[in-house]
Amino acid sequence: MRPSGRRSDELRDISLETEVNKHAEGSCLVRFGDTHVLCLASIEDSVPRFLKGSGRGWVTAEYGMLPRATNTRGDREAARGRQSGRTLEIQRLIGRSLRAVTDLSGFGERSIKVDCDVIQADGGTRTAAITGGYVALHLAFRFMQEMGALKTLPLIDQVAAVSCGLYKGEGVLDLDYDEDSAAEADANIVMTGKGGIVEIQATAETDPFDQAQFDALLVLARRGIDDLIARQRAVLGL
Repeated sequence: MRPSGRRSDELRDISLETEVNKHAEGSCLVRFGDTHVLCLASIEDSVPRFLKGSGRGWVTAEYGMLPRATNTRGDREAARGRQSGRTLEIQRLIGRSLRAVTDLSGFGERSIKVDCDVIQADGGTRTAAITGGYVALHLAFRFMQEMGALKTLPLIDQVAAVSCGLYKGEGVLDLDYDEDSAAEADANIVMTGKGGIVEIQATAETDPFDQAQFDALLVLARRGIDDLIARQRAVLGL
């Protein structure tokens, strides 16, 4: 039995709420159970130096956790003077995931920055950020289209992410903190709507796991991501 009482293939309660910020061109508050992440997409009329003159745009992400997102207060990274390795790794993952489904030649020399701020954490913050970040990105491109800056949305697919792992010897989907902290293995899997794999992060926390167990986790992840993709489409009216 999972601590939450969920079935092995059951996601937490998921919600994607749009238009939660009046300033950002795209916004989404995503909830995976008790993990809540605010995703805001902002358009800038500039690109990194290495893209100047190329006619191509850029999509990137920043990630952070509010000081009381967890059960004890953590210092703001700005107060420490540097971002942690974990923060840098997660925001790069989010950026790679969003660029994987974006036609960077389709919106000129502009940048879209997707800020993902964890309001409350209970496991799976990076997967929630990717899933909600895509919705915010889509809405930012839609804003550009409505303003006449784009004829078509420069998106080639959707992208979403979910965690899965081995808990008490069983493969389970969408781990919350109680499961994640006690799992024998855990994985974060990013996939597109068409089934393409963008990234897999998988780690054995105790004994190594075998190919059959890994294949079973992939099946769970695909099932969960199919559900998340459908929820994205519903909230975006696709």
